[in-house]
Amino acid sequence: MKLTDLLALVAIGAIALVGFDHFKSRQDAPAEPVAAPARLAEVEAEPQAEDRSWIKPREGERAAPAASGGGFQCDGRTHCSQMRSCEEARYFIQHCPNTKMDGDRDGVPCEQQWC
Repeated sequence: MKLTDLLALVAIGAIALVGFDHFKSRQDAPAEPVAAPARLAEVEAEPQAEDRSWIKPREGERAAPAASGGGFQCDGRTHCSQMRSCEEARYFIQHCPNTKMDGDRDGVPCEQQWC
């Protein structure tokens, strides 16, 4: 065996020993603490209502009015595919900025989908 081969084997052995020592020390270390169970219970106890106002109704199904007294509010939606009715599209085009629902600019939004 050549001297260079012997040095290479010793180097590989030393690297393996250092790696094993590092691995073993990480296994023996205590696990990082997780969130307190009381806090998890608080989060689970308060389920949030999911906002599904952007979903279109199915064919033949009437769109439900918005929760605030039947009115609508600007919430960032700008396209016809995000509207649920012609009335909602009209509200958005009249009251909300940067809408993209009146391609021919005749004042009637979503002509092919809703109006």
